[in-house]
Amino acid sequence: MTTYRIGEAAELLGVSADTVRRWADSGRLPTVREANGHRAVDAAALAKFAAELPDPPVRRPIIRESARNHFAGIVTRVLKDGVMAQVELQAGPHRVVSLMSREAADELGLAPGVRAVASVKATNVVVEVPE
Repeated sequence: MTTYRIGEAAELLGVSADTVRRWADSGRLPTVREANGHRAVDAAALAKFAAELPDPPVRRPIIRESARNHFAGIVTRVLKDGVMAQVELQAGPHRVVSLMSREAADELGLAPGVRAVASVKATNVVVEVPE
């Protein structure tokens, strides 16, 4: 079972670790205890939770932008057919959808709960998996 520490889950959801702890304490986000006694969030449960988060009511204004933007997040959904795959990634308040070959999705091991980074340039989205 893949798990994320509270701080990692917070980073992927774009919130503070205290917010994740409050969600866990209230029962909104289920956690498990690791062997060392620390709380962690199951990757599949985090993906489900991220997919159900509402859009934030107010977006921050853009101050700077680059030619290439990176969105670190968690895969929430993967749809595959014989040739193509549709991959949805929740990166904080951003939902990013990428269309790629099924072979690429399989090689990256993309599935709900997997941490990934979407690199966006123009109309193309490339999904990368960090080490």
